[in-house]
Amino acid sequence: MLGRSVGARRPAGQIVTLRAGDARDLALVDMIMRGAFDPRYGEAWTRSQCLGVLALTGVHLTIALVDDQPAGFTMTRMIADEAELLLIAVAPDFHRRGVGTALLRGVIAACQTAAITRLHLEVRAGNAAVGLYQAHGFAQVGERRAYYRGSTGQAFDAQTFSREIAR
Repeated sequence: MLGRSVGARRPAGQIVTLRAGDARDLALVDMIMRGAFDPRYGEAWTRSQCLGVLALTGVHLTIALVDDQPAGFTMTRMIADEAELLLIAVAPDFHRRGVGTALLRGVIAACQTAAITRLHLEVRAGNAAVGLYQAHGFAQVGERRAYYRGSTGQAFDAQTFSREIAR
């Protein structure tokens, strides 16, 4: 599915394209993450954290482009027959334009291709993205108390979600 246009709700004429990313895209990832994640919640990763994870076996970075402009990204890790959506972010200018849907569909399609049977993710409790995950078949399977630590030191809970991947 990478490098192709994907079907997602978007304004007429707007095309969301997904492409494989790598360590050379970390400045772009960092820029999107700074805009997408409010520092008061502590959800964003540092560039060095992203670089360290990208070096691991089974980690994939996908970049979303809208009219050749960077609009979002995902980072996933596939191990054996399971996968985890480590990060998903959409630049604020592209919120509610189908970019998140396109990225999530791309992850699910990649999991199907790789014979993954279950996809997991964690999200801050109260994050609006929960609705997107539920709309794509994810169900809450757990909770992690005080998982995120915001810029003021305040702790926020995470919800863990999972879904089966149909073959």
